[in-house]
Amino acid sequence: MTDASMEKIVSLAKRRGFIYPGSEIYGGLSGTWDYGPLGVELKNNVKQLWWRMFVQERDDMCGLDAAILMNGKVWEASGHVSGFSDPLVECKKCKRRFRADQVEDKCPECTGAFGEVRQFNMMFKTQVGATDDASSVSYLRPETAGGIFVNFKNIVDSFHPKLPFGIAQIGKAFRNEIAPRDFVFRVREFEQMEIEYFVRPTEWEDAFEEWRKNVHAFNEAVGIPSSAVHELEVPDGERAHYSKRTIDFEFDFPFGRKELYGLAYRTDFDLSAHSQSSGVDLKVIDKEGEAPITPHVVEPSFGVDRTVLAILASVYTEDELGGEPRTFLKFNKAVAPIKAAVFPLLKNKPELVAKAREIYNMLKKEVPQIMWDDNGNIGKRYRRQDEIGTPYCITVDFDTLGDPSKNSGQENLELKDTVTIRDRDTGEQERVSIDSLVSRII
Repeated sequence: MTDASMEKIVSLAKRRGFIYPGSEIYGGLSGTWDYGPLGVELKNNVKQLWWRMFVQERDDMCGLDAAILMNGKVWEASGHVSGFSDPLVECKKCKRRFRADQVEDKCPECTGAFGEVRQFNMMFKTQVGATDDASSVSYLRPETAGGIFVNFKNIVDSFHPKLPFGIAQIGKAFRNEIAPRDFVFRVREFEQMEIEYFVRPTEWEDAFEEWRKNVHAFNEAVGIPSSAVHELEVPDGERAHYSKRTIDFEFDFPFGRKELYGLAYRTDFDLSAHSQSSGVDLKVIDKEGEAPITPHVVEPSFGVDRTVLAILASVYTEDELGGEPRTFLKFNKAVAPIKAAVFPLLKNKPELVAKAREIYNMLKKEVPQIMWDDNGNIGKRYRRQDEIGTPYCITVDFDTLGDPSKNSGQENLELKDTVTIRDRDTGEQERVSIDSLVSRII
């Protein structure tokens, strides 16, 4: 893909209600984006698919939704207060600030010289309560993992899971990025889908390999092609301080190959650090008669926003249909924000509208992500639905009503209670019974 296609993706995303610039009517706020009606549906489909695959369909997983604000000591114990930083440089001439690892020797804005590199902590700091002292300091969480580790004992005490087991969470995280960029790829407010998978110290390698395969299975499920995903073994010296092994799963974004997901072996760093800092014993008895152990952790981490961007980049398609160019989003059915659209052939014919509404309401009860569309001629409706990635368009015509004289001009009562269903990818149409619609579109 090219930079031009990235511009087209961003334009389509705004035009069709997937993603809008944050605070746009006030000039925006760098690093923030708002998900519109179709973007919310796409995002929710991604999260629900992930939750189903990795929590609901497994017997070794627990779910969690921890608070965004936590006691500041949590982030001191995890090392974020002292070490969660990026290298920052400031232009001596225009005073613009940049990440040092993303610029050359001169300022890209004014060609001025940079000052010395310094470290910039990316956590958003805030005060909790009415007092204004060190005891009231808290942070917007920079990752969701912290809430999992501080709730480890609660879940063990409530459910007594046996190793290996995991705790999963989907939630917002916040990082005061120096230079947010590339649409929703690097932002200041984002959503993570993370798992901390607790294992016996001698069994981390098996768990690591299992989750490596699971990452690829998830990509396939959401429609990200395996050919565009590449594993990067992160070498010594470049991994996070807690990690003994890390794989970055990189995707061929339009702006280059960048990290999509991560998989890390965090050893027992987190539970040991929180146990020491809090004074609470976080060991577990794995087997009766044996000494308690501190579990080790394998962490697969998925970014929701980067997943959405990778999907959009993967499904954005330009082709020609019926001799005319078109743009469409080739979503798979699992993540498509709209599963099907229902049309009356003519919106000025009450009998067609009534029947189409009946079918729409019937489908809506079974498949909530159904759209009604009667705006413009049938060709324009098809193009509009193609552009938002709707897999199927369902048209109610006079044959549906058993009145072929107004439509095909032939007596064919077999067409009654049938509709035309059109495939997004091929543009092909066929008549199917109304009773078969649900099974066709889910």
